[in-house]
Amino acid sequence: MEKKTSIYDNALIWFGAGVSIAEILTGTYYASMSFKEAMLAILIGHLCGFILMSLSGLIGAKTGLSAMQATKLSFGKVGGIFFASLNFLQLVGWTAIMIYDGAISSGELFSTGSKIWAIIIGLLIIIWIGIGISNLGKLNTVSMIALFALTILMSRKSFTSNLSSNLSAETLSFGQAIELAIAMPMSWLPLISDYTSKAEKPVKASFVSTGIYSLVSIWMYTIGLTGAMATGQTSLSAIFSYSGIGSLAIVIIILSTVTTTFLDAYSAGISFEAIKEGASAKMVAIIVSAIGILGALLYPMDDISNFLYLIGSVFAPMIAVQIADFFIKKDKSSLDTKINIVSWVIGFIIYRILLKLDIVIGASVASVILTILVSLILRKIFTKSRLSD
Repeated sequence: MEKKTSIYDNALIWFGAGVSIAEILTGTYYASMSFKEAMLAILIGHLCGFILMSLSGLIGAKTGLSAMQATKLSFGKVGGIFFASLNFLQLVGWTAIMIYDGAISSGELFSTGSKIWAIIIGLLIIIWIGIGISNLGKLNTVSMIALFALTILMSRKSFTSNLSSNLSAETLSFGQAIELAIAMPMSWLPLISDYTSKAEKPVKASFVSTGIYSLVSIWMYTIGLTGAMATGQTSLSAIFSYSGIGSLAIVIIILSTVTTTFLDAYSAGISFEAIKEGASAKMVAIIVSAIGILGALLYPMDDISNFLYLIGSVFAPMIAVQIADFFIKKDKSSLDTKINIVSWVIGFIIYRILLKLDIVIGASVASVILTILVSLILRKIFTKSRLSD
């Protein structure tokens, strides 16, 4: 029987997920806005992300199912496999992107090639996977203490600097800024239940995990924002150099990349279990890490904004349907699976339309609300139709 994780274990796991160079880089996108507007968008986006992550985590906590196994409750076996496949692909993508970002940043910091760093980071991720999530306690504690201390040192300079919007990049609209803030929490929706379902106290672990992650993610976005504003540059090497932590930045880059990407690769293995019963999650996770190394070596992955929006368009309506199904609908119907699939398709279309309209609250929040309403309305229509026959 697999050892259950404590609330402390989950807090460490999600602290490590939040301390991410990808989140710092995303924070730099806000530097063309005013500081006040940027921070407001970051806070609103993360509050929305916290709510959605918490609800997603609670589904796993209350059912004891991994994220992709839980989708089968709403979308049936075929629907569950469909979302597990999409989630597997996005996690392979994230693994490659994170290794790539870590390798590029390490190479810039030491004026060396990035390829050797991609291999080093990838191998460390494989070691983390080999140790296993329930045995990472002491290693995670040491890693998080180091990351926490170094991140405070890096933050000190950025937060005491003269900040101004001095970048020539195109200014984000407020709606786009909110959407970018939601995008990172949104990327964790299809996998948070992989961890809350294995916790000793799953409900408490859900809120602790999402709370810790959200606070740390806001911190990382703010470091990227203030660093870019203070330096007038968006590269991590410039921000790290400005922070004055010197070569210690390599510890942040490598540890944060490993602790975050470990979750991506590990959950890719768990998602694959939902696709093919009997598959070894650990072995799949190791293979995904190897693919991530190859992807980081072969392909440039500097702009991930479209990738983030694609994730939102798939998983925002998915979680909306699950929320309606799990928390709102009381009486289950044999038609629910078909209604849920239709609702997701409509929700996907709604998200893509809203993304082009650039609404002030962001496409994710609006599409989640509208998809929940669509799901409830369709259920009412089909129920009335069935009763009248």
